[in-house]
Amino acid sequence: MTVIGKNIRTLRQRQSWSQGEVAKQLEISIPAFSKIETGITDVNMSRLEQIAALFQVTVIDLISKEGEHHHSENAAEISMLKEKLALKEEEIINLQKKVIELYEEIRNMLKQN
Repeated sequence: MTVIGKNIRTLRQRQSWSQGEVAKQLEISIPAFSKIETGITDVNMSRLEQIAALFQVTVIDLISKEGEHHHSENAAEISMLKEKLALKEEEIINLQKKVIELYEEIRNMLKQN
């Protein structure tokens, strides 16, 4: 069994859900879910995100080995990086507006000549 499958099984058992109940919520067959849980089937990112949402955990939580707590340890850093990213995106938008304004000025100057 893979780490991912083991984590999914643990989360399912904590909820006291059967494989059938989880499969139904994921809109897949019971055998397909069983293959995910046992590691027979590789899980794509889309399915991992769907499973993480179902169990209200992160994809990192699904793929981490037992004892690794990346989510809680890195939550503050992730939050800070998201804030920095938002600021940089705002800077980019402002620079794009400035480029448009300068382009318009040049265009108007050329029209006048």
